[in-house]
Amino acid sequence: MGLDALRTEALFDLSHTAARPLLEGAEYPWQALPGIGAFIQELGASLPLSEYERREGDVWIHKSAVLFPNCYIAGPCVVGPGAQVRPGAFIRGNALVGAGCVVGNSTELKNVILFDSVQVPHYNYVGDSILGYKSHMGAGALTSNVKQDKGLVTVRAEGGILETGLKKFGAILGDGVEVGCSAVLNPGTVVGKGSRIYPLSMVRGFVPGGSIYKRQGEVAAIR
Repeated sequence: MGLDALRTEALFDLSHTAARPLLEGAEYPWQALPGIGAFIQELGASLPLSEYERREGDVWIHKSAVLFPNCYIAGPCVVGPGAQVRPGAFIRGNALVGAGCVVGNSTELKNVILFDSVQVPHYNYVGDSILGYKSHMGAGALTSNVKQDKGLVTVRAEGGILETGLKKFGAILGDGVEVGCSAVLNPGTVVGKGSRIYPLSMVRGFVPGGSIYKRQGEVAAIR
């Protein structure tokens, strides 16, 4: 399989995100993480005010999006058409929330791209991460975005180890990934398209597309 399976084009259909111009320039998707904030500011400035409400602090909310009471949104941030930001959600900035997304109660986002139709609906932390089209994180599932030794994050795959040069890097979920309740995605986790992560799992490294991840060393193909 090699390292080609970790490339941006292998993980995502870029027609399902407004971040396509940013991601097209990234051989591997985590290379886009440091540029998310600047990209959102540029994107927001280009959005039509007939469709988006611009709020203080470089926050752009599509007029069809639903913001429930008691949510907090810091900029730069774009919330796309039909998205929901539910009570208690905490968006800390540098967040692109795609069309039809659900950001749920007590969910925290920071330096993220959520492709269209992503669901992070209950008690999730997603930091320094990219979640592909129609991916879903079960209740309490988290990304861990900093190593305990504060060292640089690497990505481990069958074809070798990739240096990212990043101290903060949570997870990359390909299109259609399902993450079970209370799973922890350790720094540098990359999950291929259509894979499923068992509840309560501790995940590290690369999970090939079309797989079921049960535990470290136990990964089966979906039949």
